[in-house]
Amino acid sequence: MTASTMTVPVGMITQMLDRLGYPPGATPEAVARAGIAPALLARPFARVTVEQFALFYRALVVQLDDETPGLFSRPLRGGTLKFLCLGLVGAPSLRVALHRFCCFFRLVLDDLSFRMAAVGDAESLVIEEQRDLGAERVLILELMLLLVQGIASWMAERRLRFVRVSLAYPQPPHAGEYLNMYAGPAAFGQAETMLVFEPGTLDLPVRQDRAAVSAFLRRAPMDWIRPPVAERLLTHRVRDLLEARLDCPPSIPEIARALHLSPRTLARRLDAEGTHFQAIKSAVRRDAAIIRLLCTDLPIAAIGAQLGFEDPAAFNRAFRQWAGIPPGGYRKGRP
Repeated sequence: MTASTMTVPVGMITQMLDRLGYPPGATPEAVARAGIAPALLARPFARVTVEQFALFYRALVVQLDDETPGLFSRPLRGGTLKFLCLGLVGAPSLRVALHRFCCFFRLVLDDLSFRMAAVGDAESLVIEEQRDLGAERVLILELMLLLVQGIASWMAERRLRFVRVSLAYPQPPHAGEYLNMYAGPAAFGQAETMLVFEPGTLDLPVRQDRAAVSAFLRRAPMDWIRPPVAERLLTHRVRDLLEARLDCPPSIPEIARALHLSPRTLARRLDAEGTHFQAIKSAVRRDAAIIRLLCTDLPIAAIGAQLGFEDPAAFNRAFRQWAGIPPGGYRKGRP
């Protein structure tokens, strides 16, 4: 599973626009630059590709000269994250680098801060809210956790896993997205928002150098959002197997055999990760359908066939359940 096969809720975009004070129905230049159909912004179940979200985010960064566009009470001017990363790459270990990360943001942000803390036998990075983050609080905390995860994984040159992702807010309606956002199980309603690292993680060496900084930042926030590519959750491995056979999706017994598990064990482990086989299968088909509708001119019936739907009507019904509108209506608003 890669960024090119994933989509994210359009709500991530509309919340950022709300934060910036755009009136409902407005179409900012950043939306157009990302190739996002304005009509999708009014669809609560609509989704955009990860690349489109990244393009939208970067366009706002340039427009506002703020690398956290409109999220905080004062902007992080262009070049802020570059200075941060240049200060991290010379650290001897991930622990030292993340300590520098916390110190850096203490200098540049007033609204929240980061600190390292012990959690039993484990170590964590905690986000402390210093001011009211407003209606978009959950989105801001989500993005900051993605930033920490993305930078830490980049520095270690491996996708890190977490014992737990603790969230100091109730489970949101889009909680199912967290399996693809974070490399660890989410726990809601906690006292603090934090990433709890697996033992030994912070002893890892920093493997990046100054020459790697520019390439990493050019892709931001793409590399923050991508799911782990190593030591992945079982959910991600199931998704990979389904993506490889979109036209003829494998059954639960076939998936279980490929993973050297019994169907019962597969179901139990997916349940422990907060999901189930049919939910993963639906998400894979949904994302593949949206990407083909937005990025190709294939006939809708052909897209349905590529996703294993023999009957175009069945594809229309399924897509309406995923996105709230039929595939033809979704494509009609494409730029």
